[in-house]
Order: sequence, then C-alpha cells, then structure tokens
Amino acid sequence: MKIAALAGGTGAAKLLRGIAAVNDPAELTVIVNTADDWECWGLRVSPDLDSVAYALAGRLNRELGWGLRGDTFRCLEAMAEFGEIPWFNLGDQDLATHIFRTKGIRQGQRLSAITDQIRRSLKLPTRLLPMTDDRVATRVRTPQGWLDFQEYYVRERGQLEVLEVRYEGLESAAPLPAALAAIRQAELVLVCCSDPICSIGPIVSQEGFRQALLETPAPVVAVTPIVGNAMVAGPAAHFMRAKGYPVSCLGLAQWYGAWLDTLVIDRQDRAERAAIQALGIAVHEADVVMPDAAAEAALAREVIACAAHAKRTR
Repeated sequence: MKIAALAGGTGAAKLLRGIAAVNDPAELTVIVNTADDWECWGLRVSPDLDSVAYALAGRLNRELGWGLRGDTFRCLEAMAEFGEIPWFNLGDQDLATHIFRTKGIRQGQRLSAITDQIRRSLKLPTRLLPMTDDRVATRVRTPQGWLDFQEYYVRERGQLEVLEVRYEGLESAAPLPAALAAIRQAELVLVCCSDPICSIGPIVSQEGFRQALLETPAPVVAVTPIVGNAMVAGPAAHFMRAKGYPVSCLGLAQWYGAWLDTLVIDRQDRAERAAIQALGIAVHEADVVMPDAAAEAALAREVIACAAHAKRTR
C-alpha cells in the first residue's frame, strides 16, 4: 500500500517502525514537522526529522525516545566546562548529523535535499520529507512570556502553563511540493499519533496541506495519542487546552475536523465513539499503546486493515 504519513516525535517513530515492518518501506513517504527545529551552538537541529530517520534505520535510542543508541555525551560535558548550561542534550555522534545539516544550509542547499542525503546515508528506502524548506517556528506563550518550543518542552520540562501557541512564519512558508504530491497520490494518508498541536498542527495549518488532505482520493486515517483522556507521552494536553479543545479523542477529532475520515482510538475510549461519529468521522478501535516492537507491528496491521475498508467521508 502506498502510504503518506504526517509525523513528528516519539509516538510517530514507533508507529512508523511498525508500518515499515509490515508494509513495503519503499512505499512509505513520511512528511515531518519542522516547526520545532532549533539552533543549538550554531547548529540547525531538526528533532522530529532525526527521530524518524533514526527510528526507521534501527538506530534510535529506544529508552530515551530520541538520539542515537549507544551515543556518548563527551562534547556536552566539555561545553559545560565553558559555562554552557547543558539543558539541550546532543550526543557526540548525533552532532555529526547537525553539523552536516548546518554545513549544507550555509552552502545554500535546501533542507529537503539535505534530508534526502541523510536518508541515503542511513540506507533508508522510505522517503523523508520536511513539511517545508522554509523556516517555521512553534512559539509558546507562558506566564513567563513567549518561549521557543524547545525552551518550553526541554528546558522547562513542559511544566509551565500554556496560554497560547502560534506558528511563526507559517503564512509565508511554502509546503514542499513533493509532500503535497505524496498526499494526493497515496492509497492511505496516515496521521501519526504525535502531539496534535505542536507536531501535526504546523503541517495541517498550512493552506496547501489542508487542500491536499481534502482533495486526496485516499482515506485520511489518524491514530490518537490520547488514551483515557490523557496523553500517552509529553505535555500535549497543555497545548490542546490552550487551543480550546478537550483532552480527549473527541477533542482530537474536533481539532482535525474537516479533512479526517477515520480516527483510530484505544479500546478503553469506546464510549466516545458515538460523539466522534456524529462529526462525520468513522471510528476504529485498537490497542494504541506501543510498549514494544510487536505492539508497533500489531497497530500498524490494524491501521492498514482499517484503511483497506475506509472511505472518504469529506
């Protein structure tokens, strides 16, 4: 099955590993959030792109959910000796990716071209596409003022109250043409179980992507990151509330709304089925928590089976 997936973060990495295990990975195109990209020590860091790439290459640190398995942090320790507060952790091997990316950008290369070079160096058959070659930044307003996403999520550990979320640069950013084409040519458009506001939000808030999601003949299927009215991981509940949505599968369906055909929810949330269906969105129940590779593959099979019978409802 030809699949175009919208992704960002650890939850997406798990599901995409499962998809690549049960479906031809060369038939998978992953469109990745870049609005939480960050400059650290003068280097361009793309956390979501790298997590997805490392996961599909079998090199992701599964315990941390980010970075490379078996990496060391000698450079980070040395930077601390210069008085740099090491709140944003970058491993020594991981630094090579960011140096390579930054070098390419300074030479005038597009992020999409650099990402493809990284993909090929990792010998990945799956296409990885940033949502845009332009700079977009998720900014979070807290009682302490506006923070970049990484400042809020990593430095402040996602503990501060979220008053507002905005995507700076989104209006002038051009969706990557290859990403729009992948959505329109797919047999399944999969919205991964990522933070709906800060990982998927920057992608689907771009007009070009909204149009592509409405126009694609493929069913658009989302997997919830919410189980039992709580996020499986991360502080995404704060962002949902800041956008005015309840932290529930129903709130997720309301946020995605106009372009979503089917929502995959956890079996324990079946009580929300009727309310979601009332929005014109089909519901499929599954075990969405993925503690290991077997669970990742099992959920991937459920999603593909669901998509095989799903229909466009928009």
